[in-house]
Amino acid sequence: MTTLADRPNTALVILDMQKGVVGDAYNRDAVIANVAAVVDKARDAGVDVIWVQHSGDELVRGSEAWEYVPELVHGDGEPLIHKVWADAFEATELESVLAERGIGRLFIAGAQTDECIRSTLHGAFVRGYDATLVSDAHTTEDLSPYGAPPPAGVIAHTNLYWAYHTAPGRTAGTVETAAVDFAA
Repeated sequence: MTTLADRPNTALVILDMQKGVVGDAYNRDAVIANVAAVVDKARDAGVDVIWVQHSGDELVRGSEAWEYVPELVHGDGEPLIHKVWADAFEATELESVLAERGIGRLFIAGAQTDECIRSTLHGAFVRGYDATLVSDAHTTEDLSPYGAPPPAGVIAHTNLYWAYHTAPGRTAGTVETAAVDFAA
């Protein structure tokens, strides 16, 4: 359904599951377990798994905070995209990696819901990709002291609006980890 010609393939994109990002994240352990489960499903289905890793003032490249959580293991041959902006497409090689692999359909999981997840979902969609959010495999920290809703509300709202997001020639939506079917 994607608007990208000659891109019949699917990928799972894992965003920023780094120690300094999810250390104090809402429902951390359950989300990491769900991300690991969907990674296993992708690998079993022969679907590309693409890892994205953020760098910045608080995530200095090479620091412990910058490292991926130990529960998630980057597989041999799986691309690792380095980014400095919320949208994983912005000033990275993500688009060229997807194009070279004929990928037009994305499943997205990781962190943080209200920043990099939302930005990358929208970035994918406006670039012509079909984009599905794995609804129980993303999380965020508690930013309510700064005026944001509590994390459960941020996650629920993101799942709600992405489930009904539409645009010509593209699909969006959400799916729980247990229901992910890369062949569908």
